[in-house]
Amino acid sequence: MGRSGAREVKISFAGQSLTHFGGLFLLHRFVQRLGLRSLLADRVRFEQRNNRYAISESLLAWLYPMVLGLGRIETTRVLQYNGVFQYLTGLPTYPDPQTLRRFLVRFAEAGLEPFVRVHDHLRERLRPSCTTLTLDLDTSVLTVYGRQERAAVGYNPKKRGRRSYLAWLCTDGETGEVWHASYHPGNAHAATIATAQLPQAFAKIPPAVRNVRVRADAAFYNGAIIEFLEGRGAQFVIVAQLTRRLKAKVAGLRYTRVARGVWAADFRYHPVGWAGPWRFIAIRRPVKEEPSYQLTLWRMGNYTYQVLVTNLPLRPLNLWRFYNGRAGVELVIREMKEGYALGNIPTGVWNANVAYFHLVVFAYNLLHWFQRLCVPPEWARLTLPTLRQRLLLIPAELVRPQGRAILRMPHSYPHQRIFQETLQRIARFTLR
Repeated sequence: MGRSGAREVKISFAGQSLTHFGGLFLLHRFVQRLGLRSLLADRVRFEQRNNRYAISESLLAWLYPMVLGLGRIETTRVLQYNGVFQYLTGLPTYPDPQTLRRFLVRFAEAGLEPFVRVHDHLRERLRPSCTTLTLDLDTSVLTVYGRQERAAVGYNPKKRGRRSYLAWLCTDGETGEVWHASYHPGNAHAATIATAQLPQAFAKIPPAVRNVRVRADAAFYNGAIIEFLEGRGAQFVIVAQLTRRLKAKVAGLRYTRVARGVWAADFRYHPVGWAGPWRFIAIRRPVKEEPSYQLTLWRMGNYTYQVLVTNLPLRPLNLWRFYNGRAGVELVIREMKEGYALGNIPTGVWNANVAYFHLVVFAYNLLHWFQRLCVPPEWARLTLPTLRQRLLLIPAELVRPQGRAILRMPHSYPHQRIFQETLQRIARFTLR
């Protein structure tokens, strides 16, 4: 006779020291090594109406749930009853959602700018020492469903006619971390934003960096952007918008086979209104070779065409392959939307929503730093949601035999070696 499962099981609600977030112990140790709480306490200061929580504690109460995947403010209620979470993070208790929202509004008005400076300070000190920096540009439409200040109707391919916000991101192509970010009404244009944000992004570049390269899609195909990059001595490759005039030029070119299924043409072209001709590369591929989601391609006959404008001295095939590395920024946006609730709009107040966006960006980078600097190399390429599931979301029990705190993990936990090695790497980590 086969097993039919348990029939008589007594239910008890007596467990007082249980948590789903046992791996948070690792992240909190890393936060301690960063000195994050002290940095926030020293540099982010403003008048508080409620002194129950210090500013640094309120910020950590926002950041930790984001890292754990509890980005939506309503889902953080479970932490009010999780004494182990509070013990591991050093929080006296966990704020209720309304308290967190009120703090967010005050923080947006008086504390956001110094918080962003703390973020920049840590990013600069944690970046690998190298002389080359690749910046990838992209935007993401965030549709709104209620009454939010400054939400506007703009380009929204999935929800046409709906109001939205626009997230503008500049990422480090080598590390995958966010270099610079800004938040805008949905009717803002990516190129217009870039003319204002790129000087700020370039101001963060350390003196040791001698070679800056920028990759961007067709939304950034703009003469003023290219003039700015050229004036800063930066190299770039940007997808061209295929105007009728440029299509006619591309159709008449002679193409050379540069790889299997890839043909290229190298030519000079002067877009209308630009300050001179530039080098353009046209890539031609058979229709069946191209994914259906590529929106920057032009089809003519049995081929699709993509055109790049550049000042990089690379051969066409190498230039095209270098540009394709920009797909990393699209992965960043997807992870921030799916794993950090980037698309969540927590309030109807514009400034508070901007503050929430910057907290999401910081939480994303924080876990990325943790992975790059503390997790063993064999897990270096895991997606951040996978890393979170394997290393942070671990059931655990906190016990105190003879007054000494012990965090008991499951005996069957399959990644014990990685956990212990991560803990050792954190102990050796120092902030340079």
